[in-house]
Amino acid sequence: MTNLVFVQLRCRPGTTYKVAEQIMLKEVHSELYSTSGDYDMIMKLYIPEGEDTGKFVNGILADVADLERSLTTMTFKAF
Repeated sequence: MTNLVFVQLRCRPGTTYKVAEQIMLKEVHSELYSTSGDYDMIMKLYIPEGEDTGKFVNGILADVADLERSLTTMTFKAF
């Protein structure tokens, strides 16, 4: 079983494609989309059961150059 989270990502201006490429090379996300608004992308990510969500997400994003900010949204039971 896994836990689903959505991670919104804000990049330094003009670096969105570069950031997306770095994330895609990691091959850990389920889906990655470009978005409008306060954040540049949103990533759908399944966290393996037993993993600490914060450490897992931080481990993925810590070395991504030009990433300014992230916002992780936890999900719960679907209706």
